[in-house]
Amino acid sequence: MLYYLFEFLEKQYQLPGAGLFQFLTFRAALSVLLSLLIAMVYGKRIILFLQKKQIGESIRDLGLEGQKQKAGTPTMGGFIIIISTLLPVILFADVKNIYVILLIVTTIWMGIIGFVDDYIKTFKKDKQGLKGGFKVMGQVGLGLIVGLTLYFHPAVTIKEKDSTTITENFKVERVFGDETKAVRTNVPFFKNNELDYADFISWIGEGAEDYAWLIFIPVVILIVTAVSNGANLTDGIDGLAAGSSAIIVLTLGIFAWVSGNIQFSDYLDIFYLPRVGELVVFIAAFAGALVGFLWYNTYPAQVFMGDTGSLTIGGVIAVIAIIVRKELLIPILCGIFFAESLSVMLQVGYFKHTKKKYGEGKRIFLMAPLHHHYQKKLYHESKIVTRFWIIGIMLAIISIVTLKIR
Repeated sequence: MLYYLFEFLEKQYQLPGAGLFQFLTFRAALSVLLSLLIAMVYGKRIILFLQKKQIGESIRDLGLEGQKQKAGTPTMGGFIIIISTLLPVILFADVKNIYVILLIVTTIWMGIIGFVDDYIKTFKKDKQGLKGGFKVMGQVGLGLIVGLTLYFHPAVTIKEKDSTTITENFKVERVFGDETKAVRTNVPFFKNNELDYADFISWIGEGAEDYAWLIFIPVVILIVTAVSNGANLTDGIDGLAAGSSAIIVLTLGIFAWVSGNIQFSDYLDIFYLPRVGELVVFIAAFAGALVGFLWYNTYPAQVFMGDTGSLTIGGVIAVIAIIVRKELLIPILCGIFFAESLSVMLQVGYFKHTKKKYGEGKRIFLMAPLHHHYQKKLYHESKIVTRFWIIGIMLAIISIVTLKIR
């Protein structure tokens, strides 16, 4: 809670350099350094604890090279990510900020669901883990909480340029109006890039905006469920999920920074979102935790994140994207997650279709998710992961470029 300590000292004694410890960049830097330190120093101790308790991964025989050697590798390493994220956030972020509260709730909520899943797999020796229905119920529950909060909480607002003024130099400038409640988002690549969810029910007539939650909340639930499952499917080989997620999270940090800064949002002609800049502190901690975890998760992995980590990562990414109103960029920014999920859906769908039609199921890929397809083609894990990271970086650049290319 150092944030409030320095805030008090500044007001009480009128310290020089007003706002030094509230300065976003400074707190974000402290946050990322501390999370990285916690993950790398205490991560080893957590791994040793997991080994001592014999919390090891139970590997299904999929006929993949090097698979048997991974049996017994400690799992539930997602705790490293969760702890390394939450401690710096509690210290350096404004924990009264509604967006920070939502992300803390998301981290704990999805962490619990993932832990239960890992616990069943590890201690109950049930390789299926938590039943799919219960997992989806947990994801839907989180989506409902996030959707209702973002729709009804009075602090979740936007500011738009809605009037003109003539300056002393007789120049006409657009100025920001008052904060307003609106369920609008940015549409990438379009000049008039606003989408109001209320437009989908405009056929109701006057007052349609009062029922926009009928569209907005189901969209939030869908995004949270899809992205968390996508991250879960991506967590299949050493370093893939953690590295890809770090790239995505850092990109979302840029979006949070510019959206929460009135000058940058003005220049880029995007929504100015009051109070959303505080997310940068959380995102910095989360990115540091992912990179610190990657220290132990790169090939050959000393620990797996398990569903404790993958579901948490997916949930946090989804909620951040929704908060900064970049949810329509998810198919691009989270392209790795999207491709992994799509490969599974195509594989299962095509197999069922051909089995029904020809009596024998056929496959599009040698194995799904997609990374296993390349393993079957005898690509080394490290090469697959590195190339997926490169693609992830390219997709992140494309996502950032959408701020100006329309």
